[in-house]
Amino acid sequence: MSNKNFQNTKECTHKSKIGGQALFEGVMMRGITYEAMAVRKKDGSIHVESKEVARNKWYQKTPFIRGVFNFVLQLKNGYSYMMKSMEISGYLDDEEEEKKEDTNPDPIPEIPDDLKPEPEPELDSKSDSEDKKSSFGEMIVGVVGTIGGLAIGVLLFMFVPTHSFAFLNSLFEEYVGFGLNRSLTEGIIRIILFVLYMWAISLMKDIRKTYEYHGAEHKTIAAYEGGEKLDPDSPESIENVKKYTRFHPRCGTSFIFLVLAISILIYAILPIDSEMLYERFSFLTNLTLANIMRIAIQILLTPFIVAITYELIKLAGRYDRNLIMRAISAPGLALQRLTVREPDDKQIQIAIAAMVPVIPKTDDEKAEDKW
Repeated sequence: MSNKNFQNTKECTHKSKIGGQALFEGVMMRGITYEAMAVRKKDGSIHVESKEVARNKWYQKTPFIRGVFNFVLQLKNGYSYMMKSMEISGYLDDEEEEKKEDTNPDPIPEIPDDLKPEPEPELDSKSDSEDKKSSFGEMIVGVVGTIGGLAIGVLLFMFVPTHSFAFLNSLFEEYVGFGLNRSLTEGIIRIILFVLYMWAISLMKDIRKTYEYHGAEHKTIAAYEGGEKLDPDSPESIENVKKYTRFHPRCGTSFIFLVLAISILIYAILPIDSEMLYERFSFLTNLTLANIMRIAIQILLTPFIVAITYELIKLAGRYDRNLIMRAISAPGLALQRLTVREPDDKQIQIAIAAMVPVIPKTDDEKAEDKW
């Protein structure tokens, strides 16, 4: 990497729209015109690639509509980059080697050259039809995995709070003398489950390292907004990035926490009680069906909650010195202590390498990048 290709000047002292994501042994950054990915390969070198991003459509810019579309597109884009980083970093190769070692624990004795049979002529590579079957199979696996993940999410964050509330409410009525508020209790249970889930996966080695790259991403964006010179080949640049905080109000962790918090308020304003549904709709023959219908209504309300949260998180990023916005951001920032860890110098180098290609270069890009 030549130094002249990775320069940034201190004139960019503004809130930027550049966002990013931690990957396996890497970081992805998305700017106004370009998005880039930098991944540390097994040999220690850095793989960097960038591409031009499509201009936002009207539905990606319209308030209270853009949130849902941008959230889904970011999930899709992030998943694609995550899988690619696993391939480039050699993580998938390591997985394959471990599987082979598990299935063949004992090495096969080597055959002397004079006893080896004549080599068979090499067969042609896989046909196009076999490649298509393989791609189709991978797609099916991906779809099944996604559906399975959603099913687990619904079970964990919908059914568990509902049934937990019924149990806790009966205890309070019996021993305390009054019942609990359903919306508030279920919301608190969801938040507790989310925190426990984030803590549990943070104990995994690979996830912990990804959280460190998450910290490198945040620090690098903050350094850019602070007008620091960014150069992945410069130790001074890396030291400058290290000075900045690893917490950021626009982080995905804060976004998810706000979704859970706002859902408590929405469900409180629009109380949807299982007993009420059971009495109103004759086709609900028991409370179990009423609970399922209530959960389905809550799922249908999720896009509305995401839309509100998206606008709120943008305000929190723009007015991060406002007392009200700081109070709103505080719980999410505190939760980032689980999902954002301090990075080392090599991880910061990766984040800088991903950041530099997406930095606005023209005056129009710089003006559009201002938050």
